[in-house]
Amino acid sequence: MGVMRFVVHPATSPEEWPEHRQAYISGFDGRIFPTRVEYDGKTLSCRRSYSDSGKVSVPWPVPGIGRPVLTTTSLREQDRPYFLPLELARGKLSQIRDQAAIWEMARMMIPSEFTKLQSGSFKALAHASACQDSPNQFVEASQRSLQLACQAANILTHAYTLQRMASIRRSSSHAPNLLGATVDASVLTDFGRKTFFNTFNTASVPIRWTDIEKEEGDYDWSLVDQLIETVSENRMIIRGGPLVGLDDGGLPEWLEPWSSDFLNLISFVCDFVDTAVSRYTGRVRIWEISSAGNYGGALNLNEEQCLSLTARTLEAGVRTDSDSQFFIRIEQPWGEYQRFGHHQLTPFQFVDALVRSNLGLTGVSLDINVGYTNRACLPHDILSISKLIDLWSLLGLQIHVNLACPSAATHDPLTDPTIAVRSHPSQPQWTEERQAQWMGEIVPLLMAKPSVTGVFLDQFSDGAPHRHPHSGLLTADGHSKKMLETLQQQSRFETL
Repeated sequence: MGVMRFVVHPATSPEEWPEHRQAYISGFDGRIFPTRVEYDGKTLSCRRSYSDSGKVSVPWPVPGIGRPVLTTTSLREQDRPYFLPLELARGKLSQIRDQAAIWEMARMMIPSEFTKLQSGSFKALAHASACQDSPNQFVEASQRSLQLACQAANILTHAYTLQRMASIRRSSSHAPNLLGATVDASVLTDFGRKTFFNTFNTASVPIRWTDIEKEEGDYDWSLVDQLIETVSENRMIIRGGPLVGLDDGGLPEWLEPWSSDFLNLISFVCDFVDTAVSRYTGRVRIWEISSAGNYGGALNLNEEQCLSLTARTLEAGVRTDSDSQFFIRIEQPWGEYQRFGHHQLTPFQFVDALVRSNLGLTGVSLDINVGYTNRACLPHDILSISKLIDLWSLLGLQIHVNLACPSAATHDPLTDPTIAVRSHPSQPQWTEERQAQWMGEIVPLLMAKPSVTGVFLDQFSDGAPHRHPHSGLLTADGHSKKMLETLQQQSRFETL
């Protein structure tokens, strides 16, 4: 078994740094290895079944930035432990210099402020490398290098966004992307209807099998019909789905007896897909056929069965309405869940297998939800999100991104009880202001990406049942949140 060890200085108790449990090792191709993490307050040990070189990623506190996931450069195993802050600083500096070179070759103007910060980060890294025998100086210089590198990453990515949006405006008078949200019954109210139609150009209508056919053969389309009728009257583009959820609880309970009969299970699933797509043919032109196939959990299906079921549902949808666009939704697109060792395929490989099957897949819909405790993305800075989109664009598919982050840390009675807001005394609490700030950084970046054709808020209102606590644009009592202006500014095609 291979092991990489890192000295953490000054010594920090596991309670003060709970994120150490989320560390993992990845290969040169980005694949995440099953990783066993041990931390005694002084040394972080990452164990895996391979002894090849690899990169270690872990959320790390950076003053003024937060606790983003940071990644080392590729390291070999050695008897002497590495110094964690130094290696994280080296990795971040390498990342920003590589990205700056790529964008500069694409004729992007690199801001002088970035160059200054990047140079300062390099000097601090060099100083830290030279004074490892003096722990206090070493830690101070390493943290300084990290802080400057993270600031430089934000400035570089913001400059990319501004320059890309300026280029788009020269060739178009309106945003070329879809901007939408998942609708619910609140959009049927006067205030909800006015807010939604003044903010978005696309409605994502949830058409979930678990809501529509709770008992076998007993369909209830009433709410979906109302929502589609309402948004159709306002001539909005409609995205429907996800029809089938392959996560835990994503399939109707009455299917449980068929969990061991996979062929009949496929028949049931494809029959529902055919029924739903046929019902709304001509009104719904964009479909999310399935969700969480890469993660799984439904009816104890294994990874191969989830892939097969995703392929068959996609095939059924295309066969029923070949003129529509068909997407599959991917949960945790960085693939950080692989560190537990339950999956063989990365999220990218999962979708690539479907692309190679030539089944008519139009695009991929990525869930980026931060600030939550369960089945959520670890915190990443905007440069890491940019690089994630660049990776997925290699498939040559359209990309939709579904966003969620909380506006409060209090209990949300209408949400999934297994998901809570992540909080730590040393971190800023999630508020409406922080939610608006995060959306204000991420939405323009995504809209600037050529491969991203749609950006969606995962929930419109906190007053309807939803998955992620406090993630809606409206509060539970029907008032708009501070991110409303952020999204409306983007819908007006203005610089944020």
